[in-house]
Amino acid sequence: MQKKIFVIAACLAFALACGSALSAQTAAPASPSSASSTPSAAALTEQGLAALKLNQSQQALDDFQQALQANPNDVAANLLASTAALNLYKGDLAVQYAEKARQLDPDNWKVHTTLVAAYAAAGKKEQRDNERETLRKLHADPQARDAMQTSGFLLEIFPVKQYRVEAVEYFKPVGKFRVYYRFVLRNAQGKRVWQIDAESNDFDQKSWAAAHPEDAAAGNRQFQLVGDDAATHTDYRMFSGMPDYDLIRKQVVTVIEEQTKPFPGESAP
Repeated sequence: MQKKIFVIAACLAFALACGSALSAQTAAPASPSSASSTPSAAALTEQGLAALKLNQSQQALDDFQQALQANPNDVAANLLASTAALNLYKGDLAVQYAEKARQLDPDNWKVHTTLVAAYAAAGKKEQRDNERETLRKLHADPQARDAMQTSGFLLEIFPVKQYRVEAVEYFKPVGKFRVYYRFVLRNAQGKRVWQIDAESNDFDQKSWAAAHPEDAAAGNRQFQLVGDDAATHTDYRMFSGMPDYDLIRKQVVTVIEEQTKPFPGESAP
């Protein structure tokens, strides 16, 4: 079975999982004190999930916030509220809900996948990088089976021009071209229109290392930024060094800002 990336911004798989949990909660006998409030909170969360799937993030956030007024200790609702806030570029609010979820369920690795993107959105780089390290440790932990089965995680969501960019970090480079980071571009409707990969394939690395032995010995590599969809490939630029996310992110932003024509996915039917 191929490993799948848990991209919480897209949230469909997680939303379904949360929906199943909510259904189970609704089916369970309610105590007399919660009989009137629990169905209302569950219904609001289900409503928010539906809005989130339709790319209606503000409506989803409103629904999750109402659900949390009735049940502030619902881990799933806090995580989903954080996800909706991320989609709206409300970093501080995303942190608020993700940290609440961590307080309630500190051993849930999905909480950490949400926290890393929330801290990135809020500009909290130290906390972001601490969460990245936590995720790497969980990925290597045989006891954390869900984390081990993923190939990467959503690191950040940020806007550039009219696009929403979702930055994915891989635990280990993937594919024959050894992709370290993938930046997925979506339009206002949430449609994926392009992707930009930061890759460093072993074939080019061998010749680069022969020409730059000291840099290679220090752990540096030659990287390429490339754009791809099903039918089009674009080479943007090459650079050498370490796979530093913030430096690569700056280059990706420059590529997008310099783009004067629609990306190939924007003209597709």
